Amino acid sequence: MSVCFFVGLHQPADAKHFDVACISINRLRGRKKPIDCGQVLVDSGAFTEIDRHGGYRHGVGEYANELRRLHAAGVVRIAAAVAQDYMCEPFMLAKTGLTVADHQRLTIERYDALMACELPFPILPVLQGFDPRDYQDHVRAYGDRLTPGMWVGVGSVCKRNGAPDKIVGVLSAILAVRPDLRLHGFGIKQTSLLHPGVRELLDSADSMAWSFAARKQGRNGNSWQEAKDYCQRLQIMASASPREWQPSLPL
Repeated sequence: MSVCFFVGLHQPADAKHFDVACISINRLRGRKKPIDCGQVLVDSGAFTEIDRHGGYRHGVGEYANELRRLHAAGVVRIAAAVAQDYMCEPFMLAKTGLTVADHQRLTIERYDALMACELPFPILPVLQGFDPRDYQDHVRAYGDRLTPGMWVGVGSVCKRNGAPDKIVGVLSAILAVRPDLRLHGFGIKQTSLLHPGVRELLDSADSMAWSFAARKQGRNGNSWQEAKDYCQRLQIMASASPREWQPSLPL
């Protein structure tokens, strides 16, 4: 059984070198030239929006219209579009002055609004929280919005990559409530990607860790070749596991 890895990319044109990729709507907005990539997971740009601006500069309707335009014009083949969620780490709560419960409520409200736009491709709902029990509460708050076997994102885990067991705790807590859900991990770095417990619980993940590593080591953090090399290293290092990282969609 394989796990799909959507490599995060700065430049949309670089997606031609990959079967699947994850690209922020902030990089796609206004683009007219088609992207030659099998499937793209369109990220809502949540981290940047909340971290830098304390909220979304673009409403749900505007986000939906841009997604619809990108799809209709054949600019990008959308595997799914991520709903506009709100992260729940303490430093993110400080940006908005709100609580975990508030961020969870806003995440569901924006998901509902995006679903009401009736877009012609899947919308990826996002589970948010900080403690594992928060995520369980969020699953219950979504209720029957989360249909059987649904592909669902798990947010606010990227800062836990140094302790993969904590990510396992979050994923396990979600699956204890809804074992049928197929989970996508946002911003999962190599340390956690190679942890067998994390891979066992995920159906897909994305990351731009290759860019940070390249910059830290004095190389080009915008080079698609760095991204390609990262994906190949990841594949080789995970090859002993029964759940390898493969470019195969979880849909």
